Amino acid sequence: MTIESGWHGSLKLVYASQDQTTHVAQTQTQAPLKLQRSLYPEGKAVCHNIILHTAGGLVGGDRLSLDIQLQPQAQALLTTASAGKIYRTNGLTATQTTHVKVLAGACLEWLPQETIVFDQALYRQEMHVELALGATWLGWEITRFGRTARGEQFLQGDWRSHTEIWQEGRPLWIDRQWLPGSEASFYGTHGLAGCPIVGSFAFVGQVVEAALVEKARSLWTGMAGEIGVTRLQSGLLCRYRGHSTTDVRRWFVEVWQLIRLLFLGRSSCVPRVWGVS
Repeated sequence: MTIESGWHGSLKLVYASQDQTTHVAQTQTQAPLKLQRSLYPEGKAVCHNIILHTAGGLVGGDRLSLDIQLQPQAQALLTTASAGKIYRTNGLTATQTTHVKVLAGACLEWLPQETIVFDQALYRQEMHVELALGATWLGWEITRFGRTARGEQFLQGDWRSHTEIWQEGRPLWIDRQWLPGSEASFYGTHGLAGCPIVGSFAFVGQVVEAALVEKARSLWTGMAGEIGVTRLQSGLLCRYRGHSTTDVRRWFVEVWQLIRLLFLGRSSCVPRVWGVS
């Protein structure tokens, strides 16, 4: 597949709030991206949507572009229909670029399912978030390097992830991650240390107290794996490195539910598409 024949999918999405109801005010999609119908499992204030990648995964040369805007007071939760897959490269890099703008009083919950990076994949993802004063963003990224069920390891290829969150021209969180496929990166202590799964969870836009850091750490009950929790200048960051998607997702969900209750005034509402209770 050449660059000219690769998928150049796009999604443009605008949420608006009227009479305490959030709705999709504007949407524009280009294959292979598709937005499924809006759901309201917790009332009209929060709009839930599922992004579907109809091709099933990305190959070299594929480019995805997402542009998401939340107008004042809009409340939205976005997830994906299934795990994302980054297939072995044909020599070209697959990319995903996401631009998010969250206006005053609005909140975006960005909760995609895990991404599986095949051995010999080349992938780069970038997310840039602009928060107005009084806006919040929370999201996570869970990545599995290699199809571990087949005994595959990420020993060739290249993965990069770059996230920036800004507010009024001031950086709140800038996170750059890079993993070149090699035995040194896969097994080294400064790489994966033999752990095929890593995860990051961030809540940005409000100051958190030190007690929340300790509470988030106490929610970790996994049998194996390493975690870390730290305060951001305006938020909270959780990290995971280990072997179990079940463990990291359970922990992230519990932290997410805690933040929902303390900062957003919302109870737990796990999307059915995740297949967990």
